[in-house]
Amino acid sequence: METEWLGLGSAGSPLASFLFLGVVTAFASAINSVAGGGTILTFPVLAAILPAGPSQLVIANVTSKIGLWPGALAAAWEYRHERRDQPPWAFWLLLPSLLGSLLGTALIMVLPPALFEQLVPWLILLAAVLFALQPRLSAWLGRHQPKGAARSDRPSRKLLLLAAGLQFAVAVYGGYFGAGIGILMLAGLGSLELGDIHLLNGVKNVLGMVINAAATVIFAFGSLFGWTEVAWPEAAVMAVAAVAGGLAGGRLARRCSPRAIRRLVAVIGFALAGYHLLK
Repeated sequence: METEWLGLGSAGSPLASFLFLGVVTAFASAINSVAGGGTILTFPVLAAILPAGPSQLVIANVTSKIGLWPGALAAAWEYRHERRDQPPWAFWLLLPSLLGSLLGTALIMVLPPALFEQLVPWLILLAAVLFALQPRLSAWLGRHQPKGAARSDRPSRKLLLLAAGLQFAVAVYGGYFGAGIGILMLAGLGSLELGDIHLLNGVKNVLGMVINAAATVIFAFGSLFGWTEVAWPEAAVMAVAAVAGGLAGGRLARRCSPRAIRRLVAVIGFALAGYHLLK
């Protein structure tokens, strides 16, 4: 991927590259805690500043996951009081979340990097479409789901198996790329009428943490054995910035419109998808 469009990379100052990456990561981590979509911002920046090569986009994807994970932990701590009263059925979705994420990370490590490069425009486009539809999806769920949590307390075995299957598919995508998994989870769980939008948001946050944690651990562990490659200096810069952004996300949520942030991220995503498709 060409790096000149940002004025960064091997031809620019490493300090300027790290500073720019840190600023973008802090903002991405903050909007992750508000609306999601941070990967759409950090992935192209990493792809721009990393050395060109056949695995450049794969390394950018892996490094982005590892660098953003500390921010997810910080945001989870910030919102720890909002995760009370999780429904019992949510526990049964942890295993498909874990297994799906492991499969997605395995696909990154065993499939040719050229395949991932071909899929990048479509993955970004999918994420952009999901973020653009998020407000409408939330409104639809709020109108069509039953009030109360009676049905969500004890779903049937058939319904729970269907939810587990959908969650597994989302987790595979989450381990492979990941942008927009929260929206996919809301769509899947909401279509099964497992609870109202507020309850599903809490479940989504917990399951998303499991998916991202599994991918982060496997990628970090795999780099020790040469199964995958991580740009560790960039990941370290991102980790520090992501924690700051994750902690600031709560304040951002109270001062900014999540819908406006989603629209901004979606516009950026469409522009990046178009750039990759034209390229």
